[in-house]
Amino acid sequence: MSGSLEKPQIISYIEKNVNFTVFATKWIPCSAKFVCMGKRSRESGMVKEIEIATPIRCGTFGATSLEQRYLATGDFGGNLNVWNLEVPDTPVYSVQAHKEIINCIDGVGGLGIGDGAPEIVTGSRDGTVKVWDPRQKDKPVAVMEPTKGETKRDCWTVAFGHAFNDQDRCVCAGYDNGDIKLFDLRSMSVRWEKNIKSGVCCVEFDRKDISMNKLVATSLEGKFHVFDMRTQHPTEGFASISEKAHVSTVWQGKHLPQNRDIFMTAGEAGDLHLWKYEYPAQRSKKDSEGVESGVAGSVKLLQKNTLSSQPISSLDWNPDKQGLCVCSSFDESVRVLIVTKLNRV
Repeated sequence: MSGSLEKPQIISYIEKNVNFTVFATKWIPCSAKFVCMGKRSRESGMVKEIEIATPIRCGTFGATSLEQRYLATGDFGGNLNVWNLEVPDTPVYSVQAHKEIINCIDGVGGLGIGDGAPEIVTGSRDGTVKVWDPRQKDKPVAVMEPTKGETKRDCWTVAFGHAFNDQDRCVCAGYDNGDIKLFDLRSMSVRWEKNIKSGVCCVEFDRKDISMNKLVATSLEGKFHVFDMRTQHPTEGFASISEKAHVSTVWQGKHLPQNRDIFMTAGEAGDLHLWKYEYPAQRSKKDSEGVESGVAGSVKLLQKNTLSSQPISSLDWNPDKQGLCVCSSFDESVRVLIVTKLNRV
């Protein structure tokens, strides 16, 4: 009994029903407020309590300053908009970014996280991944698209990483066929690619503002993969482990901001699982020819909880208050969660 009391607990603190489908929830930086984005049944979009013409699929505060706290969103019409939530009538930046729905978005260079210019990355059903500088007009600063003869794939998830100085920055993208591609924005080339044999729902680096360390990728088949990004073997790539985390699709995998070795996965059955990554005794080894490769660690399940009978559609940790997070599910509800005892694991 005493051992179970020492484990973290996932507690649903507040639950609120809403009258639209929520696809994304994000904490507003340096506040106790969060924003919900989604779609009404009549096909209009919702941000906060503001109705707009096109449904919103995703959003990020990652490329804004703490003073401005602008929200960048991607919508079902392929539009990238940046909003001042205090004056939300018209976006402060708007561009027709893609030919089809923007499935995913991430930002870097804002909120004091990551060196270099503020940039936004978008991934779309049209198969392209584009990087935008909101200070520019209407042209992307980088475009990653299928090569000639390559089948167009639906991009479901994108994430910035490796933004530890003014020159280096990477984008990781996951696709519906199981492909994971790592784009080096300094050399404008594909640095690494891997297929995990099932659609990639979410990718996230444990930290954006350091040299690449770990990457979590979740999939349609109920698994997640943790890649050790410290050492890249010339032919085998990055060492990894995989875990059957949920019965079916793992929609989300999000690291705790205050301890990046702890992360939460969210599943199709409305369940949340809390994990801790444990490093191996040595993170690299050399083969008989002296070529170095990485060594993967292990994962430990800390706690789990079922919140809903419907899939968890989004999850966001509060960067200021450890253990506080917000999530949404397809039962048209939003929940504020408290995860306890995280400093004891």
